[in-house]
Amino acid sequence: MNLTDIIIAIIYGLVEGITEWLPISSTGHLIILNDFLSFKEVNPSFFELFLVVIQLGAIFAVVVSYFKKLNPFSKKLEKEEKKSIYKTWILILISCIPAAIVGLLFDDLLDKYLYNKLTVSITLIVYGIVFIILEYFNSKRQIKYEEVKDFTYKTALIIGLAQVLALIPGTSRSGITIISALLIGCSRKSSCEFSFFLSLPIMIGASLLKLVKYFIKGNLLTLNEGLVLFTGIIMSFAVSILIINFLMNYIKKKDFKIFGYYRIILGIVLIFYMISMN
Repeated sequence: MNLTDIIIAIIYGLVEGITEWLPISSTGHLIILNDFLSFKEVNPSFFELFLVVIQLGAIFAVVVSYFKKLNPFSKKLEKEEKKSIYKTWILILISCIPAAIVGLLFDDLLDKYLYNKLTVSITLIVYGIVFIILEYFNSKRQIKYEEVKDFTYKTALIIGLAQVLALIPGTSRSGITIISALLIGCSRKSSCEFSFFLSLPIMIGASLLKLVKYFIKGNLLTLNEGLVLFTGIIMSFAVSILIINFLMNYIKKKDFKIFGYYRIILGIVLIFYMISMN
């Protein structure tokens, strides 16, 4: 066991847990972090796997935080409550179909051509500007959907089509789904919650796909790599619980402009960093 790698896994899990749910791009931050912090005793193939699979910790945090809202099998629920939860799952599945199709077809191409700092810097800035502009006009819009259960299937499909853009690193899956939900009249609360819910099939599917491809290619996990992966998942889970709670309390009084400014600043810093390295 390499203690340095375990500490690095804790740091990666910390960053994943914070950035997965805030609209600032977890993948983008992990790509940037890799430039400054690399594992000592893992192979490159494992690192690509690690960046995706530690998201499972964040997923478990959503399950724990929203178990009652997503579990239709509780005997305490009334018929209408169960019906509402089943509808929520149908909405989730509808929203996930576009990204699932595109991800399965172009996963390797996306990894090859878009997983780089230039892509991340551009998308950080572009969507940062979108967030700021959106919030300046947000106070004038009419809210059509206060709760996720109020969404229509058309609403879910529109959000799902927008989620395809999240396959581009730096976009932020939570960011693009929240933006699209706000644009079509969803409240901040329902936009965030639906974004959390959408992560379940998308991120579980992405993790399983990476695992299958990893082992099909003949790769095996060493003891050190297994401990690194487990540590990253646990850390991601613990931090995600805190961040989900923080974000839902934050949006009760404040908007998303601060995240837009953060994205722009980080994107500009990243561009200057790349220039300085050439």
